[in-house]
Amino acid sequence: MPETPQAIRSAAMIVNAKSRKGQRLFKRACKRLDALPFPVEARAVDDPRKLVPTIKALMAKQPDLMILGGGDGTVSGLVDYLVGTETILGVLPLGTANSFARTLGIPLDINGAIEVLRTGAPKRIDLGMIDKDYFANCAAMGISPQIAETVPHGLKKVLGRVGYLGWAGVQFAKFKPFTLIVGEGESAERLKVVEVRISNGPFHGGTELVDEAAVDSGEIIVQAVRGHVKSTLIKNWAASVLRHEARHEDTVSFRGRELKIATIPPLPISIDGEVLAHTPVTAKIAAGVIRVMAPVGA
Repeated sequence: MPETPQAIRSAAMIVNAKSRKGQRLFKRACKRLDALPFPVEARAVDDPRKLVPTIKALMAKQPDLMILGGGDGTVSGLVDYLVGTETILGVLPLGTANSFARTLGIPLDINGAIEVLRTGAPKRIDLGMIDKDYFANCAAMGISPQIAETVPHGLKKVLGRVGYLGWAGVQFAKFKPFTLIVGEGESAERLKVVEVRISNGPFHGGTELVDEAAVDSGEIIVQAVRGHVKSTLIKNWAASVLRHEARHEDTVSFRGRELKIATIPPLPISIDGEVLAHTPVTAKIAAGVIRVMAPVGA
């Protein structure tokens, strides 16, 4: 539940200018920030290696609100630095999928998102964890991290979306179903799958895939798409986009505060779009560890 709105006295903003819309929209966002009733120290960061030093420097000033502008990967990569502080997270969705913003009910346009910063209320939420790494929304195993891990550097920039989709098609042709192991010892469950979603929220890739996941449930959800052939995954994706009941036919979910996860063979894990881990891992929930500015009533 959202808390009572509180007075914000100071705020900082980091925009990942390497995100899809970041560089183009930073100046527009700064103009809209002038409408807020508190000062905002805004930084555009065009070198991803400088994101962490920048947030550390800004957090040292103990702002009441820290606004992160970028995609889901930007939020997940920096949210660790708000854990254990009183600083409220603000989200300015400037990425492609913006799954975390969708989960919170934050508008995907600059004006709407900044209006939430002005009129919203803090809401205490969970974060997911892969081993010791916090994440905001969803981690995945399957074709998505395989594409992300193998795509040649700069391919999308040089050849555009067509080049990237072409590479994705090549990887999909190579992709094979794998074995998921949840738990340990004799009680561990094994099943043949084509995709696994480790979710703190329902959205993945901008599509609502994991209905039962919620950012304030106190549980991590591991949803597996069962199958021995790749066509099962295509069917599940299509049914999910169309919100058809068939999206539940090939999925099975595990839930809890902590789940051991392994695969045969070992596989990469993308965490909100960035490949940051490989199986085996421990997936767990960090219940109520941060506050985020959300629309009133969300």
